[in-house]
Amino acid sequence: MVNALAPEAQERTALGPPSAGPADDGRGRTRQRRRQAVVAYLFLVPTLLFYAVFLILPLGFALLLSMSRWAGFDLGDIDPVGLDNFAGLFADGSTFLTPILTNTLLFALGTVALALSGAVVVATCIDKLRFQGLWRTLYFLPIVTTVVAVGNVWKYMYEPGGLVNGVLNALGLGSVAFLQDPDTALPAVVVVQAWASVGSAILILTAGLKSIPESYYEAAALDGAGPVTVFWKITLPLLRPSLLFVCVTQFLTGLQSFALIIVMTKGGPGDATNVAALEMYRQAFSYGDWGTASAAAFALFVVVLAATLAQLWMFRRKGEDA
Repeated sequence: MVNALAPEAQERTALGPPSAGPADDGRGRTRQRRRQAVVAYLFLVPTLLFYAVFLILPLGFALLLSMSRWAGFDLGDIDPVGLDNFAGLFADGSTFLTPILTNTLLFALGTVALALSGAVVVATCIDKLRFQGLWRTLYFLPIVTTVVAVGNVWKYMYEPGGLVNGVLNALGLGSVAFLQDPDTALPAVVVVQAWASVGSAILILTAGLKSIPESYYEAAALDGAGPVTVFWKITLPLLRPSLLFVCVTQFLTGLQSFALIIVMTKGGPGDATNVAALEMYRQAFSYGDWGTASAAAFALFVVVLAATLAQLWMFRRKGEDA
């Protein structure tokens, strides 16, 4: 009996062990994917911890404070008040909607209008000059300059004996109290913000100009189109994606502006230049009302979110049109 089975055993040994079936292959691939997922999440742990500590937890705490009354010292003194802080922001007699939020929107819109129009003109001129890198660098210098330095320099330039009033006096015009007059304070700061941010807009727009095929301009020259017609019919339409990006990013930056205003005017005179970010700072650190400050932060967040969604909608519409 042993001798009869020996050849069959030897044949099975020569053929090797039985091959794994489809089910075994599927389980092996599943285990391999699980191991890869575990390794991937281990690499993501430091980043996830960073976002949890510096983003998710502060956001949750701010949401808690927006529905509480707290002076900013003992966590045990947090007093839930529901939506009273939000109701107070928009109650009769509150200055948050007018003039603070209105100033914020005017500041952002004014910055976009000045910076965008100036960047279009300068970028178009630079595109036709030699040493374009040098000109772009010169216009970009305000971006790398600290806001405190920019604000203080312009603050002295706006003084009655400063450069701006000196030029006005040389032209036979009277001096203007730019930062002391409620009617001129906000426009004066808008000009500074636009001047400081025009460099980044120029870089983006010059890149957009470089992406326009030269064949369009050659065809326009053959048809006898003038510079103005070429600019309005070729340059601006093909520059629309870059213009849209600059417009939206500048607008979002303007909505969150704080440092330049606190350096130049501290929100004055009165509330003429007070904006949402500065009001949040005042409510929290000057008045000790962290609940109102957090509620104002979420109100500004809604405005910024609406602008961001509008940006995504416009980009999507642009992609569909293309």
